[in-house]
Amino acid sequence: MNPTNDATADDTTQNTDGFPGQFGRTHRFSLGVPRGFTVSPDGARVLFLRSTSGTDPVSRLWLYEDGAERLLADPLGAGRGDTAGDRVPPEELVRRERAGETSSGVVSYATDAQVRLAAFALDGELRVVRTDGGPPRRIRTAGPVVDPRPSPDGTLIAYVSGGALRVVTAEGTDDRALAAPDGDRVTYGLSDHVSAESIHRSRGYWWSPGSDALLVARVDTSMVRRRYISDPAHPERPPREMAYPAAGTANAGVSLHLVRVSGERLAVRLPREAESDHPEGVWTDRSFEYVVSAAWDGHGPLVSVQTRDQRSVHVLAVDPGTGGTRVLSRVHDRAWVALRPGTPLRLPSGALVVPARPGGDSQGLAFDGLETPVGLEVREVVGADGDRVFFTASEEPTEVHVWSYAATSPGGGTAVPVRVSEAPGVHTAVVGGPTVVLDSRTPQGQTVTVLRDGSPAGRIAVLAETPLVVPSPAALSLGKRELRSLLYLPSWHRPGDGPLPVLLNPYAGHGMQVVLKVRSWWVAVAQWFAEQGFAVLVTDGRGTPGRGEAWEKSVHGDRLTAVLDDQIDALHAAAARCSALDPARVAVRGWSFSGYLAAAAVLRHPEIFHAAVAGAAPADRRLYDTHWEERFLGHPDVLPENYELNSLLSEAAGLTRPLMLVHGFADDNVAVAHMLRFSAALLAAGRPHTVLPLSGAGHRVAGAAAGSLLLLERDFLKKSLGVEHGGPAARTPGRTPES
Repeated sequence: MNPTNDATADDTTQNTDGFPGQFGRTHRFSLGVPRGFTVSPDGARVLFLRSTSGTDPVSRLWLYEDGAERLLADPLGAGRGDTAGDRVPPEELVRRERAGETSSGVVSYATDAQVRLAAFALDGELRVVRTDGGPPRRIRTAGPVVDPRPSPDGTLIAYVSGGALRVVTAEGTDDRALAAPDGDRVTYGLSDHVSAESIHRSRGYWWSPGSDALLVARVDTSMVRRRYISDPAHPERPPREMAYPAAGTANAGVSLHLVRVSGERLAVRLPREAESDHPEGVWTDRSFEYVVSAAWDGHGPLVSVQTRDQRSVHVLAVDPGTGGTRVLSRVHDRAWVALRPGTPLRLPSGALVVPARPGGDSQGLAFDGLETPVGLEVREVVGADGDRVFFTASEEPTEVHVWSYAATSPGGGTAVPVRVSEAPGVHTAVVGGPTVVLDSRTPQGQTVTVLRDGSPAGRIAVLAETPLVVPSPAALSLGKRELRSLLYLPSWHRPGDGPLPVLLNPYAGHGMQVVLKVRSWWVAVAQWFAEQGFAVLVTDGRGTPGRGEAWEKSVHGDRLTAVLDDQIDALHAAAARCSALDPARVAVRGWSFSGYLAAAAVLRHPEIFHAAVAGAAPADRRLYDTHWEERFLGHPDVLPENYELNSLLSEAAGLTRPLMLVHGFADDNVAVAHMLRFSAALLAAGRPHTVLPLSGAGHRVAGAAAGSLLLLERDFLKKSLGVEHGGPAARTPGRTPES
């Protein structure tokens, strides 16, 4: 089933060699991958970010035009670069952590409307570069720069510094504050933690099309509880303070303001509460505490807000002259209203594109009264060309394709969605006029194709390294729920070699799939573990995207039971189908939600799971943020039983299997307190376990530590299952560990 791999199971234990070393130095194969595409309205120019190779961690700004690539901004060529990070403003470091950014250099940028002028921050300094020639220029500013954005006409650049929203001309003159903090814990133009981390609204201000005003978020965190993140390896350094609203506690106060370049300012009158059609529940909170999206198009500002209990979302048109609002769309749900990326979108005609349920269980889109077909699971709206909308969607959950849809067909009548991407895999796109930049991940790798008027016109190079292992999983549909799964066996395993110990390696949490037709870093990691002598099973069960509303929301009130049941059902079904799996030796590993799932597996079902590695596991759900956790479990003061049911701390005394806990001390998403509290509960119950602290590491472990961690996990799991080291030597079954 598997071809021979370059990196065999007798990988050296030095992480500078073989796949683990490659995994670390390529930052999980993310370096050298083009990203952050911007297409000009005429489709002639494409800007993007990319480093120069699969091991180069410094990102540059590039231009694709007339079929060729040209380097626009090289931070190293300027004798600068922020690889040390000591000159980067703290707000920018936080923004990068929320975005999962692990490279340095030019890591983000913004352009004017015609994509003629690009602005970016380098070491906290403002730089601009024109796409029609000339080197980057530094513009002096009043302070360190965060999130610079040119006005649509390219004459001004807005940026945030010291919590104030400021503007400066593109020539470097007339730097002034438009909105300055009016409190010690107030900022303008930045996103708060919950909006950036759980809602995925990373921006805090939006230019008007006329370049004469901005829609600006004011964030007041004075009522939010503080957390303090320190590095125990450097006790001389002060801790970093952050405003983190844990479940059941106060959120940041987010309001919107219309700020004119001339200095006038007007508050947007957002609604305070949802109306009588809001669904009731055991816990109900009608307050509109979340600004989930904002934009400013040719029809004016467009904003959507969500209630604290997440059962109502209103889309609002804002009057830029008065600050008043008008409701364009109301959406309700008895569990939670899912936020579809890219929506709401208002087209030039004024038609509104919003999420819809077009019959059955499908999650689709509504286009001014029309809806996408039943069975087409819409993932994200990626852009529009006039009134033609481009979005990603699935007919089969293991594939995601780019589609386009217009309200009417050229000959009249109702149009149907047209699929843009072809090859099996996961595709997304960025659109500008007649140009579509198609970003495709398939089992053969990643390609970026520039389409003009629907036909290939060129490619943007992907410089990422090819993994030293060659993944060749078997795609399975298991059990009565037809659970989509992938089974990885060692390339050296042959029929009759005897059964292999099993390693479950899922994510299985809300909002992410790993059973996809792609060659991604997690696919390569699964194959590498197979080469170490495991049969690796990866399953997407209930709660994951792509299989309808009920499937995704089946975890409401209980984040573990259904998810764990699906992993067990998939294991039993795979073992019944394939004799290479030894159900008497089963381990499970994971990170973040799947780390939480791995720990729960050995706690709740030690008769099935014999060892686990739990990385960055959110063991105490009360410690996680409001928007994410209350979506599933409600308010902890009203529904404490939900939090008790989903806590690992209360089950610590039941541990009878080997368990390794791994956590980064600098993790500001899943705080290290989760691991410390869980470990303390295990210790108090007299339950042996292994703790691996990662000094200085955040939620995403990168660099050499990532490769070393793979080796440590492998060794722990093999020892725990009684498996010999090596590749073909692992064919000999080891003993089953005692309870």
